[in-house]
Amino acid sequence: MLDMHKHSPSNGKTGRCVVCGRTFPFSKLHKVASLRPRLFEMIAEEVKDCNVESLICDEDLARYRRRYVESLLEAERGELSALDKQVLDDFEKGTLTVQDSEPAALESKESFGARVADKVASFGGSWTFILSFLGILIVWMGVNAIGIMSAPFDPYPFILLNLVLSCLAALQAPVIMMSQKRQEEKDRLRAENDYMINLRAELEIRQLHEKIDHQMAKQWERLAELQQIQIELLEKRDDPRKG
Repeated sequence: MLDMHKHSPSNGKTGRCVVCGRTFPFSKLHKVASLRPRLFEMIAEEVKDCNVESLICDEDLARYRRRYVESLLEAERGELSALDKQVLDDFEKGTLTVQDSEPAALESKESFGARVADKVASFGGSWTFILSFLGILIVWMGVNAIGIMSAPFDPYPFILLNLVLSCLAALQAPVIMMSQKRQEEKDRLRAENDYMINLRAELEIRQLHEKIDHQMAKQWERLAELQQIQIELLEKRDDPRKG
């Protein structure tokens, strides 16, 4: 299945991908026999000419790896979500699985009204606002109740003060709700980002474990073969009639 020929010294040897049939440098090809057994079986089931000496390019290998991992996740989790599929796409392309959910990045996309709502909600939930507003209430009621002024602008029972407080509460409540809604959106993005990163890490670790297991199995096979050769050599040395 190898289609090797000489190119210029910079290109070196090339080989043909058993899946797509295109020719690539050996740096972009992988031997099918060196892949994990289940991945090798998946390729062999679909490609009739595939054998232990066949080569596969990076692009086709990434596609088969994505399908293999997708089948594992579907078996474990059932139907995959949009986040799962996005992680699989990033896993196939070899790109980072991180959403733009940092506070600075989110704030740069916010409108002026959204930033004002955040500042109002932040100030309205602080002790500075509580103490300042309490001081204003005391001064307001003191000026109008004690009679510091000859003609109080809001005499008892402070109807104007009640109107001001009602208007302030009516405006402050929706502003705080806007800020809370945006904070929930930030928390949701962060949670989705953490989930995608954890899933990507899980896939990477699982793939690494399978590679290690595959390499260990190959090493055991080689050790067993070397041991068998040593035994045969010892038998020939002890019995000259053999061989």
